[in-house]
Amino acid sequence: MNVAIRPLTAADADSYMRMWSNFAGYLRNLGDSDEQGMTREKFLRDGFGPDPAFAGLIAEVEGKPQGYLLYHFGYDVDRAIRILHVADLWVEPGARRHGVGRALMAAAAQRAQAQGAPELIWAVFKPNRLAADFYERLGAEYFRELEFMHIAAHNIGG
Repeated sequence: MNVAIRPLTAADADSYMRMWSNFAGYLRNLGDSDEQGMTREKFLRDGFGPDPAFAGLIAEVEGKPQGYLLYHFGYDVDRAIRILHVADLWVEPGARRHGVGRALMAAAAQRAQAQGAPELIWAVFKPNRLAADFYERLGAEYFRELEFMHIAAHNIGG
C-alpha cells in the first residue's frame, strides 16, 4: 500500500470531519462518554485561525484520505525538553495494518526533531487496546509514575 503523508490543510476539513466522526464513534463503542464537540467550524478556527492550537498530518492511500494525526508542541519542565504532543491519531479500519499509522507517527517524529523536540507524548483511552498495542509495537512506554488530571477553568476562582 503506497502511503503519502502531507500537512493537514483547511481544505481537508470535510475529510477530517468524516474520519473524526468515525473515530468518535469507535471510542463511543469502547465506552468513552466524553462529550464529542468537534465541528467543522471549530476545526477551522482552532487549527487554521490567527493563533492555531494544533497542526496536523493527513495520510492518503491512492489519493484518498485514510488517516490523520493532530499535534501541538509543549515543554516538559522537569526534563527541560520540548515535546510534541499527539492529540489525536486515527486510521480508517480498511487501511490498518498497512503502515498508515506508522507513517503518520514517523512524520510526526520528524517534525518533533526539526523543532528540537526529542520526544512525543500522548494519552490512550484505557479500553483502546488496539491503539495501545500499536504504540507498544512502535516501542512506546507508559509513564507509570504520572496520572493526568483536569479541571474546567471556570471552576477555579481567582
